[in-house]
Amino acid sequence: MTASPSKTSSNTKTILLVGGLVILLGLFGVFAWGLQKRESTQLAGATAPLFTLTTFDGDEFVLEDMRGEVVVINFWASWCTECYKEAALLERASHDYANKGVHFIGIAYLDTEKDAMAYMQRYGVTYPSGYDIGSKISKDYRITGVPETFFIDKAGNIAHVQIGPIEKPQLYQLLDKLTTGGGS
Repeated sequence: MTASPSKTSSNTKTILLVGGLVILLGLFGVFAWGLQKRESTQLAGATAPLFTLTTFDGDEFVLEDMRGEVVVINFWASWCTECYKEAALLERASHDYANKGVHFIGIAYLDTEKDAMAYMQRYGVTYPSGYDIGSKISKDYRITGVPETFFIDKAGNIAHVQIGPIEKPQLYQLLDKLTTGGGS
């Protein structure tokens, strides 16, 4: 038995409609991602928004006090699978560059203190980290998700914005450039 012409025509229309919707949604996703990426990277070259963060240890990290030093600000979350990929690398780099005037600060985004502390323990994160109460810091930095990392030069300007996990060659190249006076 063969399909009637009207049934074949109907199936073709359905396939074309579904295919068109998939393509349209894909294009929308790419467009939206591009807008989000552009918003954060627009901060590159701008003066870093100042903040004070109470760390999980109870200390205060004051960005303004770091002027003249290189600062790496990493926004992360315990529920973020991409954050796991870079946690050990950032920890290693925090030790490798500690004597070169580089300070790392972790900012837990939309997380609970309990889960954030468990994440830090699991991945051996020892550099200062704290909770972004009310998401004020993440709003000031216009983050679009996690992980997102901001590299602040010695003059207090945002030298680079990394959206998504960073790889070792890029991380070390950026830090070498910033610590040897290469600026942004």
